[in-house]
Amino acid sequence: MSVLAAVMTGKGTGAISTIQVFGESAGVILEKIFKPACPEATTFEVGKIIDGDKIIDEVVVGCEGVNNFAINCHGNPMLVEAIMKLLKRDGAILITAEKMLCRISAVEKAASAIVVEAKMAQIKAKTLQGTRIILNQIDSGLGRTAVEWMRNIKTISLKEIASSAENILETSRTAKFFIAGCTIILVGPTNTGKSTLLNYLCGRQKAIVTDIKGTTRDWVSAECQIDPLLATLIDTAGLYNECGDTVGKISQGKTIQLLEKADLALLVLDNSTVENHIDRRLLEKITGKKIITVLNKSDLPIKFGAAKLPKSLANSTIQISAKLGTGIEGLLQKIKEILGVVNFDLKQAVCFTARQEKLLKKLAGVKSKERAVSIITELLNGQIDV
Repeated sequence: MSVLAAVMTGKGTGAISTIQVFGESAGVILEKIFKPACPEATTFEVGKIIDGDKIIDEVVVGCEGVNNFAINCHGNPMLVEAIMKLLKRDGAILITAEKMLCRISAVEKAASAIVVEAKMAQIKAKTLQGTRIILNQIDSGLGRTAVEWMRNIKTISLKEIASSAENILETSRTAKFFIAGCTIILVGPTNTGKSTLLNYLCGRQKAIVTDIKGTTRDWVSAECQIDPLLATLIDTAGLYNECGDTVGKISQGKTIQLLEKADLALLVLDNSTVENHIDRRLLEKITGKKIITVLNKSDLPIKFGAAKLPKSLANSTIQISAKLGTGIEGLLQKIKEILGVVNFDLKQAVCFTARQEKLLKKLAGVKSKERAVSIITELLNGQIDV
């Protein structure tokens, strides 16, 4: 079997990165580039990665199984790349973390499909809570639920299995906000303060802010922490103001596309003007979306107010001043409430891969015990998508 090497931690600069080396000659390759400080150590060794006489990094190498080693090095991407180049030079084949986990699992034949998927998914989780949710699916959560379905298959009804599968699918929609992050789009007419709000939330000058209407002609995105979530905020061109030029029309078309894919929309309106901000076309595009109506510019005399809003938009409103930062904490709390992440139980069963979701949807409509057994068996031990 060839020696394989993969970076097992996420991209970017971190305190520590882990490189997995696996295969019959993994130890031989490591001896070429690793100089232990204490050769007598067995489970793990502290030492240096070397390239001839040149020291690349100080590392900890752990033995995680037969011909299976983990190099724990500093997280600087340049150091990680240098170590991977050394491993490749000495004969290792570089693969992705997902393929490495699948290969180790296939050789050791110890872990269920859900366990392997959890190890793969935790690498890409956007938040610490997302990682916890994923790892909780191994011994509890989805893993335990599937095992209990199989154990009690003779006594449990198909209706109970279907209902449980539907509940897991529903809960998973919220869990994805922790695992993969959420997308929040700022929409509304021009000059209502969308760019100012994005800049305040992100803590830096990301979007251009001026007193000229229609400054944002294309979309601008930035990431920010809305504890416990990592949110991608998208500032968009003003919707349905006069824009006879081609560029303006293209920008509005892009806004509509982004709106359709967003998890939540913040409809930002100017609370300091009597102008009616909402028209029929805008209402059509936001109907059915999770939405918060943000009445901005509360630092100025209020001339609009929630009373002038259509009923569909008046149920979830908040007044803020993006310029001064007042009302922002209330907005953040409302965002978490609308997305359903407040007091979310991290230990409950969820699905976190497309494979799991597909099987649970089948299970929700299962018509026979034999078919249910087949689907649950595939959920626990089926082929993993890489």
